[in-house]
Amino acid sequence: MNRRLWSVFAGVCVFALSMVWAVPSGAQASEVKEKPAMYSYIANWQIPRAQWADMAKANAGDKAILDKALADGTIVGYGNDEAAVHQVDGITHDDWWSSMSLAGLIKVLDQLSAAGNTTSSVLASATKHSDAIMESHYYNWRAGAYKSAYAHVSYYKLKPDAPDDAVELVSKNLVVPLLEKLLAGGSILEYEVDTEAIHTSDPSGFWIVYVATSPEGLDAVNSGIRDALKAQPFGGPAFGSMTDGAAHRDELLRGEGVYK
Repeated sequence: MNRRLWSVFAGVCVFALSMVWAVPSGAQASEVKEKPAMYSYIANWQIPRAQWADMAKANAGDKAILDKALADGTIVGYGNDEAAVHQVDGITHDDWWSSMSLAGLIKVLDQLSAAGNTTSSVLASATKHSDAIMESHYYNWRAGAYKSAYAHVSYYKLKPDAPDDAVELVSKNLVVPLLEKLLAGGSILEYEVDTEAIHTSDPSGFWIVYVATSPEGLDAVNSGIRDALKAQPFGGPAFGSMTDGAAHRDELLRGEGVYK
């Protein structure tokens, strides 16, 4: 249901954008603008179930380094998650931190490595591990710490003939207006649209991510999409024409973190 709603609503927004082009720029009430790049380092782990409790201890061991980096502005947020919906051979845990520069990401990684935090026994028990460095120009958050929040991650792959500005188009006319409203209302506490800064997978992929403050926040996002469709019922195949539906995947994670 979530994928279908995103897809239909994106088609609506593409149609609406074509109408906006015909309107003088001064008549556009609020324009979503691209923000300076925010980078995120994400370490993904597949940990045997018997060691899951040890991950909490490993995360606690990282806190002093991450708190210092947050306080001095090296990073703007950090956290960790565990999978809420498990796959047979999927990732069970992740750690992440975000910075307004690649240098900030790598400085923290170097500090964690020098302290031996990246070679702890629980991480050594991982049966799978991968890292990713993401870049976002469309994001926002509520400052402060959170616990037991739900991160929803949707992966999409652009078709070869998708326009060069497809991610920008979807971000400005779908993701940001909708999720800004939900952020202001308290249903979510962070969102971002990511592409890979270091391409370790298909460069045509992009991710829509939001963190819900509670399980009810997940429903609030779906309700927000439905309400927008009712208010502007221009169905369209635009999103489907830009993305490969067979490649779409979702993740649901539960975790804790903090944003500056």
